[in-house]
Amino acid sequence: MPQIILSKDTYLPFEDHMKKTIHVLSEEFNTIRAGRANPKVLDRIMIDYYGVQTPIQQVANIQVPEPRMINITPWDPTSLKAIEKAIQASDLGINPNNDGKQLRLVFPMLTEERRKDLVKQVAKYAEEAKIAIRNIRRDGIDKFRHHLKNKELTEDGMADFEANLQKLTDKFIAEIEKIVAQKDKDLMEV
Repeated sequence: MPQIILSKDTYLPFEDHMKKTIHVLSEEFNTIRAGRANPKVLDRIMIDYYGVQTPIQQVANIQVPEPRMINITPWDPTSLKAIEKAIQASDLGINPNNDGKQLRLVFPMLTEERRKDLVKQVAKYAEEAKIAIRNIRRDGIDKFRHHLKNKELTEDGMADFEANLQKLTDKFIAEIEKIVAQKDKDLMEV
């Protein structure tokens, strides 16, 4: 049996998966409303546009004229009502003002209670991301234990692999903590 030689390339697939987990976490955080107007909060809201579920960004111009306001101007005026209904049905918690040509979303100041709820939501997303990172580590170890069992890897090689994969895991967990700390700071900022 040919022996597996550990190199930097050995860890690339695991590192790529971990980076994708961090990216998904960042996208999740972008959809959390932090008191300031951020067009990213609309990313997950879909409208029924001629029978097709379509993101708002694909049917309207979205602008942030003030720190606490988003203007949504549909390219097709007939879709205004559909956009309004989709926003009302979402978990955004904002009722749009419809002037017949565009929608205005005015973001109120967050209450202390709402801020704490959002911090809990951030913690939940972060914990899910940490679990995903640990699962990537576990899958990698399982895969390489199979190589060890088949005598394609030595015991020392396995120990090195586990140690290096743990370092990679620790690095990404620390990155999650850093992102969470920044988001918590943004949320608790009055």
